[in-house]
Amino acid sequence: MKNFLILSLAALLLAGWSAPAALAQPRNGGPRIEWEVKNRFRLFRSEADFQRHVAADRGDGLLAAEDRLARESDGRGWARDTVERLCVDRAGKLLETCDRDGTLEDYLAPRDHRVGVALAGTIPANTGCVWSLDDGTGTPRQVMARCEEEVKIRVAYGRTTLASVDILLPDGTAQRVVADIQVRDVLIAGLGDSIAAGEGNPDRPVRLSDEGFCFQRFLGTVRSEYYRPGRDGFNGNRSCSFSSADESLTEAWARQSARWESGPCHRSLYGYQLRSALGLAVENSHIAVTLIPLGCTGAKIDAGFLTSQRISECPSPGTNAACPGSSPAQIDELKDLMAKAHRRQPGRNIDLVLLTIGANDILFSGLIANVIVESTTDRIVLGRGGTIATVADSQKILDNDLPGNFAKLRAALKPFVGGDLSRVVFVSYGNPVLTSGNTLCTGGRDGFDVHPAFSANSARLHQVSEFLGGQFLPKIKALALCEGTACRDASSEAMTFVDHHQAAFANHGLCSRSNDDPEFDRACFSPNGDSFRTNPTQAATDPLACGRPASEYRAYAPRARWIRTANDSYFTALTYPQGQSSMLQPSNIHDATWGIMSAVYGGAIHPTAEGHAAMADATLPEMRAVLGLQPLEPPVRSEPLPPVNVNAPPHVVR
Repeated sequence: MKNFLILSLAALLLAGWSAPAALAQPRNGGPRIEWEVKNRFRLFRSEADFQRHVAADRGDGLLAAEDRLARESDGRGWARDTVERLCVDRAGKLLETCDRDGTLEDYLAPRDHRVGVALAGTIPANTGCVWSLDDGTGTPRQVMARCEEEVKIRVAYGRTTLASVDILLPDGTAQRVVADIQVRDVLIAGLGDSIAAGEGNPDRPVRLSDEGFCFQRFLGTVRSEYYRPGRDGFNGNRSCSFSSADESLTEAWARQSARWESGPCHRSLYGYQLRSALGLAVENSHIAVTLIPLGCTGAKIDAGFLTSQRISECPSPGTNAACPGSSPAQIDELKDLMAKAHRRQPGRNIDLVLLTIGANDILFSGLIANVIVESTTDRIVLGRGGTIATVADSQKILDNDLPGNFAKLRAALKPFVGGDLSRVVFVSYGNPVLTSGNTLCTGGRDGFDVHPAFSANSARLHQVSEFLGGQFLPKIKALALCEGTACRDASSEAMTFVDHHQAAFANHGLCSRSNDDPEFDRACFSPNGDSFRTNPTQAATDPLACGRPASEYRAYAPRARWIRTANDSYFTALTYPQGQSSMLQPSNIHDATWGIMSAVYGGAIHPTAEGHAAMADATLPEMRAVLGLQPLEPPVRSEPLPPVNVNAPPHVVR
């Protein structure tokens, strides 16, 4: 300690010395300054949550990191706790002011960023270091610390801070090491539909009861009942012996729902938009990433992006907030947020937009319902409610309506990207019904026996797959890239397009299985469609035919399939679709109709967290290119100092 104080005092004397202008590179292995932005994914309040992703990074991609995180959490998911520590409220709305690691920050218009600076390379033993930090706004700040310690400072937004450190060397000489610190805060907006939002992957999956929950079906004049696992923590009536609809039961059911970053929009931390923005922050230590997440499940270009939309569910665990019923237009939300940002920080602009949209426009959920709902009675009910769509219906919209709507989308986005739509990264869809060797899933009840009405029809499955691969995906690519006559000016209206992940999805469709799949899946999800007990007496207390408790299911365990089946959707989210039309609105929580809606609108045939990570891996290179991010770190400078005069008066450290 005595040596440290003496040498620190000597080092302090150097602070008043003015170095010559000429600077030299540090000697091989000599001391150099390294710095990084702390907790640089700004949606996270806690540095520990960000560091979890830094620790999972091995330079081998986000999919590999996701699998490591999944195994570390025993398949329960890394986001289950992180979702409580975000710069959003319980409905998913961004907070204007957010407490991040003990400091109140303006989320959209940060004044400064927390940075850690440290010496690296060969550092002389038992030396003290004096840091000088000058951002040109006044007297440089000075900090004294041990040379091996990281110094945490806050540097002003949009300004360069000159960091220098004076090191006393053992031979009596001294050296000054210098580096420029300038944080680039990248502002990214995430827009679009259920794929953009991360549907099917709640941040905290629903907790399943090991006991059965009764559902009642009406097939003509015949009433039947069946049991499936219910929501854990629900203390209401689990049997179908009820006299009328009870709103208190619905409220009690909603309190046990899955937890989402945004419940009304089923927006998830596992979605590719958040994962790619987070990945950008992990790999670039000199930037901060500010994400504006606005994607919403069910969004179309007209209803959802340009105008408000009906929401699918009203999960509000831990709150007494009333169900909003609708979600505002994403473009209006973005306009309002950017107006606030400009008022507080003029010149603040969006650097990049992530976008996926178009599937709901061509009635994708209706196509899915048409494929998986086999029961005649249920098909009639869904058809009357407009929930079932044919390929012919979708083709008509694709040919006649989608091009015009896409033109409106481009016009709405242009002002946010300075008229250059190449800053919009459009991430396409993967074909969900292909498996190993690019072969088509055969259909049947494998993964779809959670509801008696389900069975993937092979012929209709084939039609949908051909339509997606041969019509929809090529069309959406042509629209995004301004191919043909899609745009007036392709030089400014063509988007950056991502579809590199499609080849990988062709091997991981909803019917993919592997010996490495979770033991629960292999034991309890029967490929023959007999996963659940049919005897009501047994099923009421033990609904799974495998005899294992439903709570053993792990939503985020690595699997061969990157697409949620209907069974996965039920076991992961168990969505109660309160936002449906009056014809399809369930009469009560025991009405089996909502079991169908839960699959169609609750995440079935959507990517898993692994699928989204693969999409993020494909997206990251295009994001780097658009942002002009370079892999090389800025150079660090150093220079020798004259011998220290230990008799000089001490310099005051502020």
